[in-house]
Amino acid sequence: MKCPFCHETDNRVIDSRISKDGDMVRRRRECLKCTRRFTTYERVEETMPLVIKKDGRRESYDRLKVINGLKRACEKRPVSINTIEAIADRIERSLQERGDKEVASSAIGEAAMRELHDTDQVAYVRFASVYRSFKDINEFMVELEELLKERKGISVRGGGARQKKGRENRLS
Repeated sequence: MKCPFCHETDNRVIDSRISKDGDMVRRRRECLKCTRRFTTYERVEETMPLVIKKDGRRESYDRLKVINGLKRACEKRPVSINTIEAIADRIERSLQERGDKEVASSAIGEAAMRELHDTDQVAYVRFASVYRSFKDINEFMVELEELLKERKGISVRGGGARQKKGRENRLS
């Protein structure tokens, strides 16, 4: 590490501390030539895979694209930006854990759909309609029917009376 004052490379570490979020180490160093002190930060180099698009092009992974897609799907829904960022974090973590140098864009889209399915079903359907490029209303209805089947399965297993009562209130 070069001293920012005299550019000497000989220095010693005086103190090391882990950052609050645990993803970085802060080090206080002292230059052995000029004896001035400076701070460096060390973090793990996170390499994201290249994304293979449907047409075969390859481009760098872009977190903002994932977040913007999620935001669009969650527009006017009770989903906080913190939840959206947490979803993006989980998607990124799973991509890193795979360890692949390249990943199909479809894998990222499927991961986003799984996350939205568990978070907000309206946002899930919105995302699915764009992601899966439904050709007509029938394809859209098949997706909705699957959601309804899942929902009925949940209301039968537990809390059904409360959910039915909520529906009756909305209908009246």
